[in-house]
Amino acid sequence: MSMSGIMIAAVIVGGTGLFIGVFLGIAGQKLAVEVDPREEAITGVLPGNNCGGCGYAGCSGLAAAIVKGEAEVGGCPVGGAPVAAKVGEIMGLDAGEQTRMVAFVKCAGTCDKAGKDYEYFGVEDCSMMNFVQNGGPKSCNYGCHGFGDCVRACPFDAIHVIDGVSVVDREACKACGKCVAACPKNLIELVPYEQKVTVRCSSCDKGKDVMSVCKVGCIGCKLCEKNCEHDAIKVENNIAHIDYSKCTNCGVCVAKCPKKIIQMI
Repeated sequence: MSMSGIMIAAVIVGGTGLFIGVFLGIAGQKLAVEVDPREEAITGVLPGNNCGGCGYAGCSGLAAAIVKGEAEVGGCPVGGAPVAAKVGEIMGLDAGEQTRMVAFVKCAGTCDKAGKDYEYFGVEDCSMMNFVQNGGPKSCNYGCHGFGDCVRACPFDAIHVIDGVSVVDREACKACGKCVAACPKNLIELVPYEQKVTVRCSSCDKGKDVMSVCKVGCIGCKLCEKNCEHDAIKVENNIAHIDYSKCTNCGVCVAKCPKKIIQMI
């Protein structure tokens, strides 16, 4: 190819590139979507974990929803009250009182407390137990499998399997809800951080059946309900439930529980 041909080709390529660049620049300005400055400001004060615990696709998704009025200023479970206050300031709204929450596992059936139907050597995945004999090796059909679906789901390393049961590190937990969604037994719930009295069982079986598979399971005796002066605990469907809005953490139910399944955290 002659030198003139090379020069012509270079000019054509360079001109085409310049045209495309100018075109894209103009198109970017014309088609640019206006972003509310509050959205950027809110994204800046959010933790940036992008854990999805707020129910939106990351922190930027929550920020956009807050600006649109689709989410509360305290919608970030990880940031808690401090972040809610900053977001409220940006939005010109009162963040209100924020209750810190923490995950809690409703099972105390550790290896020495809960019975086993057989030894299991397969894939250690809680969600797979629905396809395994008797729903898994643990005799209690309501108990924690202990295979760590919740552990793998937690982005904060706040939950670990100890002695066959998942245990939450209350200080590390950000109440994002990932573990709640991951548990196929629905054993994990979010409770107020200040709540000290908890029922570490979820079995709905009758007392005799519970005792045949677990040494510490709730037997539905109602002693806790009868002795609570605040009407804060009820036995429904053979299992004790605490109304956290009424509970004063007095500990009477803890003392009266014959199976010691109602415990102080």
